[in-house]
Amino acid sequence: MKKKKMEITAVAFSMAFRHSSISASASITEPPTPTPPSPSQTKKSIKFVNSKPFSARKSAKLQLHRASDLNSVLSKVGKTLTVKELNSTLHHFGNSNKFNHISQLFLWMQENKKLDVYSYSNYIKFMANKLDASTVLKLYNNIQDESAKDNVYVCNSVLSCLIKKGKFDTAIKLFHQMKQDGLVPDLVTYSMLIAGCVKVKDGYSKALQLIQELQDNKLRMDNVIYGAILAVCASNGKWEEAEHYFNGMKNEGHSPNVYHYSSLLNAYSASGNFKKADSLIQDMKSEGLVPNKVILTTLLKVYVRGGLLEKSRELLTKLESLSYAEDEMPYCVLMDGLAKAGQVHEAKIVFDEMMKKHVRSDGYAHSIMISAFCRAKLFEEAKQLAKNFQTTFNKYDVVIMNSMLCAFCRAGEMESVMETLRKMDELAISPDYNTFNILIKYFCRQNMYLLAYQTMEDMHSKGYQPVEELCSSLIYHLGQANAYSEAFSVYNMLKYSKRTIRKTLHEKILHILLAGKLLKDAYVVFKDNATFISGHTTKKFASAFMKLGNINLINDVMKTLHNCGYKIDQDLFEMAVTRYLGQPEKKDLLLHLLQWMPGQGYVVDPSTRNLILKNSHLFGRQLIAEVLSKQRVSLKPKNLTR
Repeated sequence: MKKKKMEITAVAFSMAFRHSSISASASITEPPTPTPPSPSQTKKSIKFVNSKPFSARKSAKLQLHRASDLNSVLSKVGKTLTVKELNSTLHHFGNSNKFNHISQLFLWMQENKKLDVYSYSNYIKFMANKLDASTVLKLYNNIQDESAKDNVYVCNSVLSCLIKKGKFDTAIKLFHQMKQDGLVPDLVTYSMLIAGCVKVKDGYSKALQLIQELQDNKLRMDNVIYGAILAVCASNGKWEEAEHYFNGMKNEGHSPNVYHYSSLLNAYSASGNFKKADSLIQDMKSEGLVPNKVILTTLLKVYVRGGLLEKSRELLTKLESLSYAEDEMPYCVLMDGLAKAGQVHEAKIVFDEMMKKHVRSDGYAHSIMISAFCRAKLFEEAKQLAKNFQTTFNKYDVVIMNSMLCAFCRAGEMESVMETLRKMDELAISPDYNTFNILIKYFCRQNMYLLAYQTMEDMHSKGYQPVEELCSSLIYHLGQANAYSEAFSVYNMLKYSKRTIRKTLHEKILHILLAGKLLKDAYVVFKDNATFISGHTTKKFASAFMKLGNINLINDVMKTLHNCGYKIDQDLFEMAVTRYLGQPEKKDLLLHLLQWMPGQGYVVDPSTRNLILKNSHLFGRQLIAEVLSKQRVSLKPKNLTR
């Protein structure tokens, strides 16, 4: 097997308090072009046959490379060029970042049917950052040439683009379809897909399936595949599994490089396993590898999570001496560890030292300290640091914005909260799950329940699922504020989410709906959750519905009550009959109720019977007499019981 050009890249560290990982991925390159014949073999043919056309084509290529009006030049010389030469021009435009030229040339190649597998592969590779996932899928699905559609280089380019855009599930689904259509995956295909498992839910189990599949296909794991699965193990906190693959890699004769060590070290950091980490560093040195900035920063994270705060300070000093602490990340790791250990003052000392040394910062150090102050209920300090950030930095992201919002909300600074939200909108920073949670809790504390509800609606529309505790609290407060339909809307958000909710919440919303006379909605809640509703609340619901509920649903409610094991008392029957007598056009519903009762063991009491007979002229005396003749008069009314 020819050695493929592959590249292992380390996933950049995110915030110190996030779970970072080292990932491995393979770059996709074209296979080597066929070796041309030697000059001695083709000297005559080149000199006397191809020299003129080649010269003309070379001139045409140069015209394309230098063209300001590409379409005009293409119309003149495009058809003189071969597909290979057009692909070379695509490559030239790609390396020159001439994305408009790439699009124009590829479109011309499509229209003139002058393209091959490398045309598609190069176009997708160079335009990956400019095309959205749906455009890439449409391009792939519109490929008419089956040999191009199931070509491994084209497929790898498409899958790589989807994964980079966070469409892992779409990529996996397409991968299975590609195989059905004839794709034979190679190691590059599997390395991309496994690396894509790093940031997805259940990524480890999905990566294992891919490992098993490549082995079933008689492919052997190489350095890149091992790097990818090690990164997946690290991102899922599976250090024992990472060890297994690391040792298996060495047993198969592969030499781990610094990125493989980084991934295993990162796996140890999840549990703070500093003994394993120290041993790994020694093993790395014995192999002649020198720990770099990534390795030492990850080791710092291991020490912090292992509670070795003094040793962490020593390692930070070493990083400084090696000029590996020129940015904020090592400081953030230590600050976060100190803060979470309750040593907020010590964390602030590290922060102040960092500021004094003018360490390059994107604001994450501020974010960590603001969050630490909020956790320690030092709201004034959090607010001041947030304001300091506003005047010092001009770079924001959602994490930093959330820290500032938290500080201002906990300090009760409404104007600063609104100013921060305006800033997010101005910078087109989309709120995330934490943003919505912070705001909803704040608005509830400020008794601004409708604003909290609107925020939760926005949260739900963005695809975020609120937790039950927050929903339950908001439902209660909306009910107290007579915002009954809004409370029911929050209940439905929770009900139709994938979360399990407490049974008592059904009865709570039922009381709110009854208070708001939203009886149709109350019936839906009762019907779906009758087994969780107490007898007292059931009687309250039944009575309210018979008095004021939709008359067309009265019989349905009666049957639901009966089917749930409740015996219906004569008072309810009388209320139902009274409603029907008030609307003679509903005589069919009354007759249906009277016909249904005997079969379920219910009878009409004397007062209700007399009431019906008194109004029998409205429904037809003979018909009423026939129905009542089948009824046995009850002398003792039954009570509603469970």
